[in-house]
Amino acid sequence: MTRDKTHRIESTGNLAVNKRVALITGGVGGIGTAICRRLADDGCFVIANYAIAGSETRWQETMAASGINGSHSALAFGDVTDFKAMETMVRDINAAHGAIDILVNCAGITRDSTLRKMTPEQWHSVINTNLNSVFNVTRHVIDGMCERGWGRIVSIASVNAIKGQFGQSNYAAAKAGILGFTKSLAQEVIKKGVTVNAVSPGYIDTDMTRAMRDDIRSQIVAGIPAGRMGLPEDIANAVSFLASDDAAYITGTNMPVNGGMHMY
Repeated sequence: MTRDKTHRIESTGNLAVNKRVALITGGVGGIGTAICRRLADDGCFVIANYAIAGSETRWQETMAASGINGSHSALAFGDVTDFKAMETMVRDINAAHGAIDILVNCAGITRDSTLRKMTPEQWHSVINTNLNSVFNVTRHVIDGMCERGWGRIVSIASVNAIKGQFGQSNYAAAKAGILGFTKSLAQEVIKKGVTVNAVSPGYIDTDMTRAMRDDIRSQIVAGIPAGRMGLPEDIANAVSFLASDDAAYITGTNMPVNGGMHMY
């Protein structure tokens, strides 16, 4: 196996296949798994980051069922809230799989509460996982992308970063921070061939939203002009485009994927 400045080259028989290496933080979750599958279908070698032992099992089963095996994917354990841990993780990925060409910052949690009842732990855990993680990982890949003259950073924000949401001051603040980070970094690195964009999902049909009471889900869907919650694949499709060569002239933008529930 050889590698040029941008791609890892894998030989399959007499066929040389160019594979870009894509790291997806929080890649074993519902949206993260869909992104991994789509980028693998696009021809990337995908690496799913996870931080809770055992959470990777479902991802492995899903990827295998999709025909995506170890020659197309890998797992990377590490706590995205720990800057040094992310430095080690990225270094290990570089050594094992080649330099990271595409980074999708998808790690995220919720700890909903009105501010009057919110604890410092609820605030800091969401800020650390959803926002600080974006710095902790991006910081360790951005230099290499600039040196090689090609790179894609796509961070998953939220419709609530724009419109806010009752009981989510921590979550909305973190996701809004991602949008500011995106616009600022985009200006720093575009001349190096690196684009930086965000995708803002609305309500997506995942385990988290399925756990809602039926009446709450029905109320949410009633407020979405598309008449349904989004699918993880809807987010993956947007990420796929922004990570592609076709999006080379798009940077510093936020792509809303919310079925029309909030238009801006």
